[in-house]
Amino acid sequence: MNKQELNEARTNPDFIKYLEETRIDALNTQNISALYEVLDSMLILDLDEKKVNEVYEEILKISFFEVEKIVNDGKKLKLKENELYYIRSFYEHAIEKWSFQNIDGAKQLFFVLYNIIDDELLEDALKIHVIALSEAMDLDTFYEKKVDENSVLEDDSHGYFIVNFKFDIKNFLKENSTVLEKEYENLKYLLD
Repeated sequence: MNKQELNEARTNPDFIKYLEETRIDALNTQNISALYEVLDSMLILDLDEKKVNEVYEEILKISFFEVEKIVNDGKKLKLKENELYYIRSFYEHAIEKWSFQNIDGAKQLFFVLYNIIDDELLEDALKIHVIALSEAMDLDTFYEKKVDENSVLEDDSHGYFIVNFKFDIKNFLKENSTVLEKEYENLKYLLD
């Protein structure tokens, strides 16, 4: 959207009314896909921060509850349907922690996430995140030194995650296997 289209959407009473009705309905029904639709729209349009936070908190609450149920059933999360949104919210929460320099909190979330998902590409990418965090690397440096921002994703399901890097992923993970083993020993209690 260009600036004019954003301004038109922001000032269109019918669209704002639709968005608010969708927000209320999604909160009441705990519909995570609708909540993300509302959240994404509100963020793009730079709308009421209090309502944005309310939607985001509800997304996290739903995701953490649903992820716990899935994991307790001995299953792993897949990048499909609502599970994609659960993974996305976990990931975004970890990125948020990282952006606020909460290295340990971000590392713990990425560690748990790569142990509960069924997706090799994302699992390997999250391990790279954990390796960077084990070096206390800040998020900006991670983007600058590790992330390949010019590569194209093979499918949309990975579009919410950093999965493309400036190096061969398998070799990097092999070279840093001792770091991952150490982190596993330090953090495995989170999987109990």
